[in-house]
Amino acid sequence: MRIDAGKFKGRRLIENKFEHIRPTTDKVRQALFTKLQFFLPGSKVLDLFCGTGALGIEALSRGASEVIFVDKDARSSKMTRDNLKAIGATAKVIKCDALTYLDKCQEKFDLILLDPPYKSGFYEKVIPKLYDKLEDDGVIVCEHDKKDTFNYSPFVVYDEKRYGNTMLTYLSKS
Repeated sequence: MRIDAGKFKGRRLIENKFEHIRPTTDKVRQALFTKLQFFLPGSKVLDLFCGTGALGIEALSRGASEVIFVDKDARSSKMTRDNLKAIGATAKVIKCDALTYLDKCQEKFDLILLDPPYKSGFYEKVIPKLYDKLEDDGVIVCEHDKKDTFNYSPFVVYDEKRYGNTMLTYLSKS
């Protein structure tokens, strides 16, 4: 897997060797960041359920001013740290359960990347906790299986795109 664009373009990330991580495909990652390309510069990003860190690292490469990576799995946190080190980037990586992190977090974000394990029930638990964490003009991007449906309240779905079996749902406050 390579970084698609920005200051780290072409740099290779460490190959995922863990079954518990389902990395975002290159096609989906490219589509997501092409859509957000003018939104990213200077933004503060939360990569929740970060896995390999590829989404947040792509955001850093494309101009995000700060990315915070959160994952409860020690292997995922280590892989994210290793990937950041491999490309020469620094960012905060927090090994913590997403719900615990959100309960303690006092920060606000311009972009929240949400990619929990499919069929885990986390969307229903996490989405209501994101309202106070998102800037008023911020965006949440949810990656999920095309068959999954969720209650996104209190957010508004402003766009959805399907890529094979993967769906990207874009949320905002209004």
